[in-house]
Amino acid sequence: MTKVNDNYLKLPGSYLFSTIAKKVAAYGEANPDKKDNIIRLGIGDVTRPLTPTIITAMHKAVDEMADEATFRGYAPDLGYEFLRKAIADNDYKKRGCDIEADEIFVSDGAKCDSGNIQEIFARDNKIAVCDPVYPVYVDTNVMAGRTGTYDPDKETWSDVIYMPCTSENGFAPEIPSGEVPDLIYLCFPNNPTGATITKDALQKWVDYANEHKSVIIYDAAYEAYISEDNVPHTIYECAGARTCAIELRSFSKNAGFTGVRLGFTVIPKDLEVEGTKLHSLWARRHGTKYNGAPYIIQRAGEAVYSAAGQEEIRGLVGYYMKNAAYILNGLKDAGFEVSGGVNAPYIWLKAPNNMSSWEFFDYLLSEVQIVGTPGSGFGPSGETYFRLTAFGSYENTVKAVDRMKQL
Repeated sequence: MTKVNDNYLKLPGSYLFSTIAKKVAAYGEANPDKKDNIIRLGIGDVTRPLTPTIITAMHKAVDEMADEATFRGYAPDLGYEFLRKAIADNDYKKRGCDIEADEIFVSDGAKCDSGNIQEIFARDNKIAVCDPVYPVYVDTNVMAGRTGTYDPDKETWSDVIYMPCTSENGFAPEIPSGEVPDLIYLCFPNNPTGATITKDALQKWVDYANEHKSVIIYDAAYEAYISEDNVPHTIYECAGARTCAIELRSFSKNAGFTGVRLGFTVIPKDLEVEGTKLHSLWARRHGTKYNGAPYIIQRAGEAVYSAAGQEEIRGLVGYYMKNAAYILNGLKDAGFEVSGGVNAPYIWLKAPNNMSSWEFFDYLLSEVQIVGTPGSGFGPSGETYFRLTAFGSYENTVKAVDRMKQL
């Protein structure tokens, strides 16, 4: 008799953003006169088009695919050399980080990699996550049977170490003082809080991981938004990171690739667990389960690193950070308790009047037709908080803040 993976049955409800989409759709059906008035600042999806240099590279690659002499079939397992070299040179070597092209695995996005990376680790590894945190980290470990039992009252898993990120600690996690985790998920600049940590603080995490033979899975999807000094753009700026850290990166938020999909994972060859190189394990997994990002998209990724491409994506990031500043300052002026929005395109605010996260979600949707993301969807410490993104148009961002000022 066929059986299902019953770990999937342990997942409470549906994926956070699927729940939001269903609630917004139901509101639109019930209120057709307000449907077109909804402003969506919930999901972190970009709204600006791909830049001219990237589009030109894609068109050129499309033409190559129509010519027998330049046609490309399956991509190399790890990605094309031209892209991996561009990544190594620009994202790492220019920052003084010793990362080689063959330590970079090109994929179709950081979300997939952040969910799949846990497959190369044993089921009995103990994970530690920031709380609140991007839900994919926890949910995919639930699917793997690694998280124990779920407590619906506390909204926690018995075999997960939660590292609370609160206003008291600047929404940055503290190194666990009790049980030592095997896998440590860190995301900076952080999704959802927008918080960062200094290089010195990150170095302490690297030292801790090396001391205890833990592995850090470091999500740096938002590094392009860092504006302050002494905030590391990559964990490999820290001494010893090559022996304890895996880094995840994305082209989605810096270059607007949410619709075309491109990302990469870095696994140094120095990183070993019980004498096994994780680089080799991930290469085996990657080659077996993944056929590679399309040639056309990888050429677009290469164009991001050209001089013109870099100038254009700085413009994209600047556009969204202008939105972030407007939201941050506008809500502060309106009396909201708010943070983030300086090194990240996310604004983290306290729901007013002791509302729960979902109560505030419903309130904003019904009263001013604004969609955000309830903080509790990111973990128990996110309760009573709310995330807004800066990825909307500037015009809609201004409208949204003006509406919230009237509440």
